Amino acid sequence: MRLERKWKMSYKSRSKPVEAIILGILNARMTLGEKEMQRLHNLDKGFEGEVKFDSLTEKLQCSSYILKDLLLEHNGSKFQIDSLMLTQEPLYYFEVKNYEGDYYFENDRFYTFSKKDKEIKNPLQQLERGESLLRQMLQHYGYRIPIEAYVVFVNPEFHCFQAPLNKPIIFPNQLNRFMKKLNMRPSRLNGSHKKLADHLVSMHQIVLPYDKLPPYTYAQLNKGPLCAVCDSLKTSVVDRKLVCAICGHEELLDHAILRSVEELKLLFPDIKITTVLVHDWFQVVDSMKTIRRVLVQNYNAVGKKEYNFLKLK
Repeated sequence: MRLERKWKMSYKSRSKPVEAIILGILNARMTLGEKEMQRLHNLDKGFEGEVKFDSLTEKLQCSSYILKDLLLEHNGSKFQIDSLMLTQEPLYYFEVKNYEGDYYFENDRFYTFSKKDKEIKNPLQQLERGESLLRQMLQHYGYRIPIEAYVVFVNPEFHCFQAPLNKPIIFPNQLNRFMKKLNMRPSRLNGSHKKLADHLVSMHQIVLPYDKLPPYTYAQLNKGPLCAVCDSLKTSVVDRKLVCAICGHEELLDHAILRSVEELKLLFPDIKITTVLVHDWFQVVDSMKTIRRVLVQNYNAVGKKEYNFLKLK
């Protein structure tokens, strides 16, 4: 009896959107407007839903390459793919939504009851556009693999009245059955599948979100180390640990300093990381020597007082 080797691999991992990370930091250090708070909520909610979907695909036993959070471009048009699952055939394209509450579908449009029948962006149109661009891209590079595309609603508190029967939608109560169906589908990967997975990952674009952020300056932001768990600024140093007065989380002081340096680099990508700057940003450590020791141990020095903030040792 011949045993077929199973391949299941997260070929491209998922990380929290940089825009969400920065907005979260800003929210802890200044007052965000209503628009920015809603944007932060939507980004966090979306990421939470994508991670939940990942937890389902990671349990699959069928041979596949899983590519998460791809930003691609074809003929000048950018499109984002939440999750792509490459099997022998087909290529599964998933648009993941973490909507919560009651919605309804009418005349090919989605509406939410929570905001007085407000029309929302149609995820089916997003799916159709992305699928079309992906198909064109694959054909352009000579790949002939069929695509199955679905909008996946992952939140168990989501309900759609008048749900269409003939649309590529997976609802929360269908997820387990859909995953079982994927597992039952025969799949054997070869070198061409790996080549395609590598090609797609190589075309992934990284777009920094600074043009989407509200204006802010170093001077206007509240200083001090944020708690790694609850983002509170009510932190202090006790026995070489950073301790949060709100949730009680403890973190080694050196780790907290490094985390704050990375936060500075993210907020101000062109800023020069110096001992004086980090000491001012961190606030709760009196000794400048402690800050300098952590920087010297972990960063490549450019000058006597400045450190290369682009590269850790």
